[in-house]
Amino acid sequence: MQLRRIWLQDFRSHEQLEIDLDLGLTAVLGPNGVGKTNLLEAVALLSTLRSFRGAPTESLIRRGATEAIVRAEGIRDDRDVLIEVALSRQGRTRVQVNRQRVQRTQDLLGALRVMVFAPDDLALVKEGPSERRRYLDELLVVLDPRAAALQADLDRVLKQRNALLKQCKGRLDEAAAITLDVWDDKLAGLATDLTEERERLVAVLAPRVQQAYAVLAGEVVPVEARYERSWSAYSMAEALADGRDDDVRRGVSLVGPHRDELDLRLDGLASRTEASQGEQRTLALALRLAAHQLATDRLGEAPLLLLDDVLSELDPDRAAALLAHLPPGQSVITSASGLPEPTRPDAVVRIDRDGVRAEPVVDVTDRDDRTVGSS
Repeated sequence: MQLRRIWLQDFRSHEQLEIDLDLGLTAVLGPNGVGKTNLLEAVALLSTLRSFRGAPTESLIRRGATEAIVRAEGIRDDRDVLIEVALSRQGRTRVQVNRQRVQRTQDLLGALRVMVFAPDDLALVKEGPSERRRYLDELLVVLDPRAAALQADLDRVLKQRNALLKQCKGRLDEAAAITLDVWDDKLAGLATDLTEERERLVAVLAPRVQQAYAVLAGEVVPVEARYERSWSAYSMAEALADGRDDDVRRGVSLVGPHRDELDLRLDGLASRTEASQGEQRTLALALRLAAHQLATDRLGEAPLLLLDDVLSELDPDRAAALLAHLPPGQSVITSASGLPEPTRPDAVVRIDRDGVRAEPVVDVTDRDDRTVGSS
């Protein structure tokens, strides 16, 4: 699906906002603090009903308002599509697609597929394994929305098992042991399914990460991406049985997909601890580009690409390489300082304290030395 127009009402800092998007590259320019990231957050919300910044629903509603509305028009398979999301401080989130109520989040997944590049992506490489696990799981949902149900079921079972382990307080009586057997059986099946899905994903993703890194860095550097399980037993069922005493003593589930790792290495060295920040940021971008390429290949259409102020974190050469190799499809990029030459967006929208306005795209034959969209 490609978006043509988006409206916001009482979303974050925007009391009212309406923007037309090009089906190619739209540059959203303006000083810091005018809500450019809020706009991208609203677009992404239409895909997952979650903030890509991890913000709770109430923080997405403008101060003093009781609800926020995000509405977008687009086209998919030559048909018009209207998605509407209403966020409420008091009640549940309401979602409609073409004026039809969507009852479950899973029913919305797939209507609009979005991928976000943001400065916080550095955490993919620099922070702990939970960030990399989330990256894999979000990509699995983009590729197949049914993966969301598997992930939700696993989370539910883990919460129930951990609650039981905590209640045991280090001692397992007969009744608790019988209940734990039930949760172990459920967890073993779900954990095996998710682990195998992640492993298959990493196997096809790794060569794309290598290729994307070479493009961004301007040189070929060996990049490895390997999935590491948190257990060494033959099966998850055996791992749970072997680790039961430790789980009971600690009051938490110590093995499973929630403890696994995506190991990333540059030239044979651990990227999290041995790579420079520039290398880490390039690798994070390579992970996002690889995911976008894989999704495009698998789905037959490119997800909407949102680039939130990523240029400010890159040196000029890598910023130019990223813009020169943007994947095909619809993209929206935000910047406080304009886009570097020779980038030419298909549309320019400027947001400032006085409102929103579309600006003409300067034709290459009429250019002077100004940056695209600069004042």
